[in-house]
Amino acid sequence: MKITILGPAHPYRGGLASIMETMARVFRHRGHEVKIDTFSLQYPSWLFPGKSQTVDTPPPDDLHIERSVNTVNPFNWLRIGRRLRRERPDFVLLKYWTPFMAPCFGTIARLARRNGHTRVLCQIDNVEPHEHHVVDRPFNRYFLRSVDGFVYMSEQVHRELEAYTDAPALFSPHPLFEHFGGRVDRGEACVRLGLDPASGYALFFGLIRDYKGLDLLLDAWAKLRCEGRIEGKKLIVAGEFYTPREPYLAQIAALGLQDEVILHDRFIPDAEVKYYFSAVDCVVQPYKTATQSGVTQIAYQFCTPMIVTAVGGLAEIVPDGRVGYVCPPTAEGVADAIERIYEPGVLERFRENCIDERRRFSWDEMCSRIMELYEKVK
Repeated sequence: MKITILGPAHPYRGGLASIMETMARVFRHRGHEVKIDTFSLQYPSWLFPGKSQTVDTPPPDDLHIERSVNTVNPFNWLRIGRRLRRERPDFVLLKYWTPFMAPCFGTIARLARRNGHTRVLCQIDNVEPHEHHVVDRPFNRYFLRSVDGFVYMSEQVHRELEAYTDAPALFSPHPLFEHFGGRVDRGEACVRLGLDPASGYALFFGLIRDYKGLDLLLDAWAKLRCEGRIEGKKLIVAGEFYTPREPYLAQIAALGLQDEVILHDRFIPDAEVKYYFSAVDCVVQPYKTATQSGVTQIAYQFCTPMIVTAVGGLAEIVPDGRVGYVCPPTAEGVADAIERIYEPGVLERFRENCIDERRRFSWDEMCSRIMELYEKVK
């Protein structure tokens, strides 16, 4: 089959690009002809909250990636859509995670489908965004109604999707991020990160945005410390701020946590991820809202126990009491879960259970679901 993937890919950084590249490889290994159309411009610099959108590593030599899509230029959308209509791929696979992409993706999808042959499929991360804007619903309507079928990764996303379209939709959980490699020796990981191996560490990982609840985690940590419920442990916060950092720094100072919070406030390159997940005891995701999260799949990759809040689809992926704890999205709930995960024998049991649970999360299964979806809509 002839497949075009449209979405983030090298040189764009982060988990979304890794997902699209990995799926391209799986389809290629199955014998399909695969091309990735990625962005010539993803976000205007004034809209992007981070320091850089791209990496300076060489492009992968096993993939055909073309930087062609400008998300803010309507003339570009028309050109790309007409090109896809002429090229007649069997399907175009889009990644959708924010309504900002809707005008661009919706226009390209509508034009590509006009050849009567090409189908438009979408692996959808979010329907309703975490930070809401007045244009979200009309933008979502424009894009979602241009798609022939969807693969979703949490039931919350499915429910939200049904409010916009009755197109076929299949569930497939978020696969593992295998490109980060495997666990390394904890001592080596601590040396790489400048950590004291004698201490225990909990980890907050990923881009820092307000909905991810870092403030709840800081309050929880302070509560545990003041009540003497956690000793010899420190909290690592590793990720780039996509929201003003000053309120969090002020909170750390006000709570007296300067010596207990290790702040690595930068984008963590792929090559360093294994050291964080190998050095720490557990990962804490104190989200206030969520659909699903790639951080849980990184934790599964490294068999690192997890604490997640009972929001969105997180509890669907992290069975409570088996690989981690699911807790209320409050400082008290997070504090109690952290205390429980450090009870004798718990971390070891959760690590062992991760080995079994991670078998659910396969890239082959994700791509098989996409092919199953194509058969439904072709």
